[in-house]
Amino acid sequence: MDSPAKPGLLRPLLRRLLLLGVLVLAVRFAYVVSINGGSCSDTDFCFFSSVPPAAGTASLRRDSSVPAAWRSHDWRKAVDYYSSVFQDLVVDGFLSPSSKSLCSATVSGQEVLALKEIGVPDSVGVSKNPSPPLVVSAGDPFRLPFVNTSFDFVFAGRSIDASSRPSDLASELVRVLRADGFLVVLTTSAADPYSLGSLQDLFPRCRKVRLSEINGPASSDHPLREIVFQKVAHREEEQDDDGSVNKCSVPEHKLQLVQSAEPLIPEEPLKPWITLKKNIKTIKYLPSVVEINFKRRYVYIDVGARSYGSSIGSWFKKQYPKQNHTFEIFAIEADKEFHKDYVSRKGIKLLPYAAWIRNESLSFEVNHNSDPKSDESSGKGMGRICPSGHPMDGKSSGDLHTIPGIDFAEWVKSTVSKDDFVVMKMDVEGTEFDLIPRLFETGAICLIDELFLECHYNRWQRCCPGVRSPKYENTYGQCLELFTSLRDSGVLVHQWW
Repeated sequence: MDSPAKPGLLRPLLRRLLLLGVLVLAVRFAYVVSINGGSCSDTDFCFFSSVPPAAGTASLRRDSSVPAAWRSHDWRKAVDYYSSVFQDLVVDGFLSPSSKSLCSATVSGQEVLALKEIGVPDSVGVSKNPSPPLVVSAGDPFRLPFVNTSFDFVFAGRSIDASSRPSDLASELVRVLRADGFLVVLTTSAADPYSLGSLQDLFPRCRKVRLSEINGPASSDHPLREIVFQKVAHREEEQDDDGSVNKCSVPEHKLQLVQSAEPLIPEEPLKPWITLKKNIKTIKYLPSVVEINFKRRYVYIDVGARSYGSSIGSWFKKQYPKQNHTFEIFAIEADKEFHKDYVSRKGIKLLPYAAWIRNESLSFEVNHNSDPKSDESSGKGMGRICPSGHPMDGKSSGDLHTIPGIDFAEWVKSTVSKDDFVVMKMDVEGTEFDLIPRLFETGAICLIDELFLECHYNRWQRCCPGVRSPKYENTYGQCLELFTSLRDSGVLVHQWW
């Protein structure tokens, strides 16, 4: 008679066991999500995973023949980190299971395994040294062993940051990417418009489609910026209103830098030798406000260099912020008196010519009077040039020599490119009113990132109050117009002394 009551006693017991089982599974699931970031390995018990692992990856991790590092906790965390990055790219449509994918400069292949595990099987890594079966040898990273347009997706990771030749590496990665394919860069830089613009300039055949900030790997203290580029089939050249192709265009980030530069001195200073020297202390050097990474080369051009100690040794070497980059230095100086100063200087290339608007012989007035007051009172100059056969406006009082002049603007265009970071100091004793228009005419002005210009005018003399120097005919107002036109055109120029 008691048997009918047994089912009633079993039901609460079964209910408790079922609830206990659900609780155990929920705790286990919470552990996997919180500890592994939602990624289930082959040793985890999960109901499901977001993307099933590619065939063979689980056995790869269990294979005793693979390097021990691949089975380490840190290696696994790196794979899981990249899995998370790639899954977000899948969700946003930049990557798909059918994408033929390349990972650049991946030393051990964690990125490649992550791609395979989330279901992108046709993936390979490339590095200087191979790490089979995930990474093949590139040998020369700037000549990858793949034909043009081989891949649908290229993951550059941090390789652009680490490269000594970011422009060449970027060109090679774009070469192997098909039209409309996606390329992803991770960087700790590109935090300011100039740095971001420099990074974008590395990929002229691509357009930026997304910029976001993501967490770095667990070992990183800094967030990363993730930039997604898409390769365009054809690049359209910018044109003027008349239909001709532009020599250059000034990007918005350069215009913003000019707007934040120290103000120009609006009124002619009564004591320019004091006012202009004080103004130098207010200058905001470009590398002190932006990052200058992602450049192919770093170049300093001193036009009218005079002696090594005049500006290269005393100012540029010691004071200009370089952000740990090594600069190539060109000294352009026509005065033979200073040439011997550069014979033993390593890393400096002397050009023993006068910067001019065309290639021709020039008359060169040389005066080595070391007393600046004497020079100003008598109108004597140092290194003044004039086309051969033309008078010095009746003001010549030094020794005249015939020297070669070079088309400076064309030299600039043949020496540097838009991929370089170029700093220029110009002190050419009045010839700036000839050289600057020529730089604009040829488009060479757009290759200069920062210009320090000394503008020469009929300033008040230190020796004789109320008397102007007869050395130059231009006025301070004309100098101000020259500086203003440069800044209006997006050139970061500073008043130099």
